[in-house]
Amino acid sequence: MDTAVLTDNDAQRAVSDTTPVVPSTADPLWWRSAIIYQIYIRSFADGNGDGTGDLAGVRAHLAYLADLGVDALWFTPWYPSPLADGGYDVSDYRAIHPAFGDLGQAEVLIREALALGIRTIIDIVPNHISDQHEWFQAALAAGPGSPERERFWFRPGLGDNGDEMPNHWVSNFQGDTWTRTTNPDGTPGEWYLHLFTPEQPDLNWNHPDVRREHEEVLRFWFDRGVAGVRIDSAALLIKDPTLPEVPENPLPGEHPNTDRDEVHDVYRAWRAIADSYQGARVLVGEVWMPDAARFANYLRPDEMHTAFNFDFMARPWNAAELRESVDSMLAAHAPVDAPSTWVLSNHDVTRPVTRYGREDSSFAFATKRFNVPTDLELGERRARAAALLTAALPGSLYLYQGDELGLPEVEDIPRDLLQDPMHFRSGGVDPGRDGCRVPLPWSGSTTPFGFSPAGSTATPWLPQPASWAHLTVESQLLDPHSMLSLYRAALSIRRSHPALGDGSLTWIESEPNVLAFDRGMGFVCVTNLSDSAVALPTFTKLLLASSPLADGLLLPDSTAWLRTQH
Repeated sequence: MDTAVLTDNDAQRAVSDTTPVVPSTADPLWWRSAIIYQIYIRSFADGNGDGTGDLAGVRAHLAYLADLGVDALWFTPWYPSPLADGGYDVSDYRAIHPAFGDLGQAEVLIREALALGIRTIIDIVPNHISDQHEWFQAALAAGPGSPERERFWFRPGLGDNGDEMPNHWVSNFQGDTWTRTTNPDGTPGEWYLHLFTPEQPDLNWNHPDVRREHEEVLRFWFDRGVAGVRIDSAALLIKDPTLPEVPENPLPGEHPNTDRDEVHDVYRAWRAIADSYQGARVLVGEVWMPDAARFANYLRPDEMHTAFNFDFMARPWNAAELRESVDSMLAAHAPVDAPSTWVLSNHDVTRPVTRYGREDSSFAFATKRFNVPTDLELGERRARAAALLTAALPGSLYLYQGDELGLPEVEDIPRDLLQDPMHFRSGGVDPGRDGCRVPLPWSGSTTPFGFSPAGSTATPWLPQPASWAHLTVESQLLDPHSMLSLYRAALSIRRSHPALGDGSLTWIESEPNVLAFDRGMGFVCVTNLSDSAVALPTFTKLLLASSPLADGLLLPDSTAWLRTQH
């Protein structure tokens, strides 16, 4: 009889299939106040010396993350993928991209992080899969009218010869949303829908196979100790099966491909799965939704636990704008008793140090351009102030890797090294998102700045600026005034002060262009967005400030945390 060879990875999978890892149940509401650190794995740390970040690199720096003071790690997709869109084109949800490691290493990382009190959140991409996924390849091979094609949105074209796209929906990445296939005999075939790149065909969430598969994927990762999932493009899953054109002003719930009412059935089913596990397994939605009431629908008690608050991140450095965002987000979350999330950037967004130094300090994908002037000194000062402001707001806090180092957007990557499809699909007008995805600097005075192990001759997958020597972790740990030292101090206070994290906020009357609020228990936060130094409320101790006080006054573009009488 044949004897099967059980690899280390197979052994890991077999063990975890029968002995699920249970995240600590000591705090079932951990997610309401959590500090969550986003890891873009290709750029975090390279453990094997090939120039690409990997699981070994993350494991080597778990102590750094624990010392920073984070409660959870959110990994952008780590699955096998052709990387047509940075890993958001997934070809296998039950494995790890070989450039990053393997499933066994992922399971060890989850356990090692948990031993340090750090939970793991993974990215699920339910709207689409890679065109290399076995389902899509089977659909192409099976041809028109086949059951395999019913899992997607294949349609004949319009016009006499089917040469016209089935509709004129606009891609989230600009450009067309339909690509025509070629029949085995070489003739033009049906078209398929992709709201993103052609390499990311949209799934048909009206099909039971699609729903069943994703529910099984959730269980697969929950069984391996994952404490939560971040749901990519969460509002896009359900499409009107008639695929009509987008109305000029669609009524709520009537947009043909966004925020349709039926999508909530999906997340109710997912919540039931999450709740069936020991420990709090959380659902975190990426929900871009301007309507606050529609946004809150995703956070009802039987759906997601939290969703990203992008409104605050997109606002300019302006007191009235930021206060309006805080008020509107807290009001939106209140009816469903969900905590807001606060974030200054992510792997898609211009770094705060660069963004806040611009004349227009807001963020919108449609307005990203090359060669926009920025004052990095001003941007850094504001980014420091913004770090303390967001860390003091009620709810959970997300940090994108490198923001704690004050990294600027890298805007001079050679055009031939850019990889982001947003750049190419814009015809080269949009610089894309690679500028915030450059590998982190850890140590040393020359590239790769400790990103790869000593002795490695590999070039990082995106080039690091030579000027980053003073921004390395090693350098900043030695500087008590560095951005990293500020973050470490802020997160330490945030974790230990009983008023911070989840809770309430009371605004304090203040001078124009100043934001001041009381979190209770003697904690007050003041942010000066004006052009002049301002007096602080009466306080008994200065807990932390983003820049030194001047004769007791808070300088422009600065935040102070105060202890007051209570």
